[in-house]
Amino acid sequence: MFLPHLHPSELEEKCFSLVLPKVVDVFRGLTEEITGRAATLSSQNTELRLLLRNVLQAMVHTLEALSACIKHVGSVGVLSSFSPFRSLPSCVLALLKDAFQHCKDSEDVYGGRLSLVQDLLQALFKEAYGLQKGLMELLERVALEDTASEEDVSDIVTAIHSLLDMCAVVSGLDVALHANTWKFIIRQSVKHLSLVEEQLRHGDIVSGLCEELLGSLDSCVELGEQINQSGLQSPSPEHKLLQKSTKICRFFSNTLVHYAKEFKDFLAKSCSRFHQLYLQVHGKFPPCLSAASLPPALCEELGGAVLVAMDALLTQLLPSRPFAESVLADDQDLHDESALPQCLLLVSVVGKLPSQPEETLQLWCDGSQFPEETLRLSVFEAVFRSYRRCSVERAWPVQLPGVMLRGQAQSSVSLHRHVCAHLCGLVAALPPPQLPPLERSMLAAVLQPDTQTALLATDVWCFVARYGTAELCLHHVLLVAQLVRSCEDVSRRLNHPSLLLRRLLFLLTPAHQTKLVDQFPPSQEENAAVWGHLLLRSLSPDVRTRVERDLIAVASTVVTEWEINGFRLGDLERVNRALRAVRMLLKVGAPERACVSCTVGIVTRLWPRMCPGQIQVHAPVRRALVLLLSLSACVVKSLDPQLTCQALVCLDALLPLRGLDDVCLAGLDFLAALGSVFIPSDLQSQVLPRLSGVFRALLTSDPWPLQQHALEAFSIFAEVTSHEEVISQSLTSEDTKARVVNFLSKAAPGEEPAAARLERLKAECCVMEAHSHSLDKVAAPSSHARTTESEEEQPHNADEPRAKRARRGTSVWDEGERYLRTAERALRGLQTLPSPPPPRLLSRLKELQALITQIADVETGPDVASDLSRCDE
Repeated sequence: MFLPHLHPSELEEKCFSLVLPKVVDVFRGLTEEITGRAATLSSQNTELRLLLRNVLQAMVHTLEALSACIKHVGSVGVLSSFSPFRSLPSCVLALLKDAFQHCKDSEDVYGGRLSLVQDLLQALFKEAYGLQKGLMELLERVALEDTASEEDVSDIVTAIHSLLDMCAVVSGLDVALHANTWKFIIRQSVKHLSLVEEQLRHGDIVSGLCEELLGSLDSCVELGEQINQSGLQSPSPEHKLLQKSTKICRFFSNTLVHYAKEFKDFLAKSCSRFHQLYLQVHGKFPPCLSAASLPPALCEELGGAVLVAMDALLTQLLPSRPFAESVLADDQDLHDESALPQCLLLVSVVGKLPSQPEETLQLWCDGSQFPEETLRLSVFEAVFRSYRRCSVERAWPVQLPGVMLRGQAQSSVSLHRHVCAHLCGLVAALPPPQLPPLERSMLAAVLQPDTQTALLATDVWCFVARYGTAELCLHHVLLVAQLVRSCEDVSRRLNHPSLLLRRLLFLLTPAHQTKLVDQFPPSQEENAAVWGHLLLRSLSPDVRTRVERDLIAVASTVVTEWEINGFRLGDLERVNRALRAVRMLLKVGAPERACVSCTVGIVTRLWPRMCPGQIQVHAPVRRALVLLLSLSACVVKSLDPQLTCQALVCLDALLPLRGLDDVCLAGLDFLAALGSVFIPSDLQSQVLPRLSGVFRALLTSDPWPLQQHALEAFSIFAEVTSHEEVISQSLTSEDTKARVVNFLSKAAPGEEPAAARLERLKAECCVMEAHSHSLDKVAAPSSHARTTESEEEQPHNADEPRAKRARRGTSVWDEGERYLRTAERALRGLQTLPSPPPPRLLSRLKELQALITQIADVETGPDVASDLSRCDE
């Protein structure tokens, strides 16, 4: 009633600045008084109840008076400054925060006595709601000029920040009030952008929007799970509530996108929060294994409300270096549940990059270039790394929406195909300067131990070779061939490059195939390591004939030289290298008769040298046995039956030993091939019982992969063999018989519960990942820093392979020296005993003497060679 008697210019100086600070103190005192006395409130305590109701009524009247003040100020007209009412917004916001907080805490404050004051609390909330609405309308009418004073700018910033703090209070009180408060914050921030952009608490605003979005999304997911579990049909109160919650999700996601668009230059410190938000949101949707089980329609509706906005947000953030550094960081410590969302984020980035400007493409594709930069990977390397981490999702396997092609309906695809399609799409649009980072990333992925990641890199590499020029394909083939030749024959790092080389060879033109043969002549023994990993059916007929002729000649020469030199163990790896090349010749499908004849001759010369006692002691002998079994399976129809019997004797002797799975797998191929061979009657008594015994042992083996291969080999054998008694003698156990019958009838085992299967896959993948990490640790240094250093120190021609590095000294023989000291002490102890030793100890001493000689002569190996030469005796 007093305000109309003051001139508008005098409101702040003569009234608001003097009265309103005291109003805040009085109001706060009232809330504190209620909080302190409410604990003793009861229906019998009439005096206290009346007192508290009077206090609440006073609080309501105070808010009513402030509403009248706001209406009076608003009646003045257009406001170009805060000077006529500078004290009013801060006072009102302080009172509103206290009032809303009191309403929010009412259950804790009043407890079971809430009904005694419920009507006044509702009046308090209603008045506070109207007061805030009136204040926001008043602030909306303020139109600050670009030349506004610092005081006015400070006032609007303070009002925005006060409302931001109030959002945490009103959250959960009223959905409309909460949403309107956020709307006002964003609207005012954008309206006065040029004035407030440097003073706003952008990090707090972004963090608040992210938390609000996640909170509303959690509510939707929880409500959706309840609807799904209870089987409620629409329409129902729960469905209506879910629709409202979905609208709130859409509001917060769109608001976040809008704010990020307007203030993108000031959100560098919030980029990591955006990154985490993307992972958290996508982790709540399929195909993530941790996502809740929701009805498809609801999942699609929520996805349209949130995921579409996340995609738009990602598009806005792509040019941001801090965001790229967060996503491409080398040392990300992500939870297992975030592995797939991270992979999907990177795939989305890959899908958007072709339409981005050159600077953005370089930012994501090149990785960090200088030491002073924050370390970041290239997007290619990051994709391969994240794909490798999704081992559980690959094993499940998860399904993702495919790409619509030629008007065909969209279908679900595997994670491998989803990632590969997007990577190839980027490769097709990649300018030449970004090709080297892609090549380095593909090579690193091929050399790491996870086979499925290496297959992904191989698929992308083949696309590069097909999409690029024929000369580029030849260049890649020559480089990979140099890499394969430089690897040790038994290196586990050789598997993936050899697979890549095999795939790339199919893409060479006939003229370039000739260049490959000229560059790596198969007539030279050192190139057998290259040709031993290639499928010759990929070559043109003329080139294939030349390669076959040269490889067979080299193999025969190597075996002959090994025989002439006395079967030395140190030279056995040369023989193995030649045998690998011959094995690839036999995989043509219909090998030449000369090739088969020569192979039979080599196998016939080598089988008598295989001694079971040497298999576990010497790895080269073990590898030679595996190769011999594979070659024998290929030419089994041309083998002498006596050699077949000798091979079975060797296999039978090795079955009781542990850790020979590679020998068993090769042996199963040989056993399967024996089904097409008729054993002469004079050898059946020796061969058939031993054959059924080997099958019987392998069909009951412990490792399930070996058991599965045994079932496959046995079914192949049983289908074509004429010796049916082997089948019955191999299936003496009822358990084995049932397992074979189930396999042949393709009977599926009992369905495993989804939760149990998921836990099993997680446990299995943990074992596999631990094994892969152990292989990573023993691998050659390949980090970005060490690669850069070596490139700087040793410039080389890209067309020539690097020279092999000198072998580094190891500490293995430091431990060996300790073993020698122990053995020496034991032998000297034997010397103190009475002589001569008994015959049983004398024979043991001779065995130890032979073992010592073998260790000392491991390179020349005269005693080992004599053992190999005597095996046929």
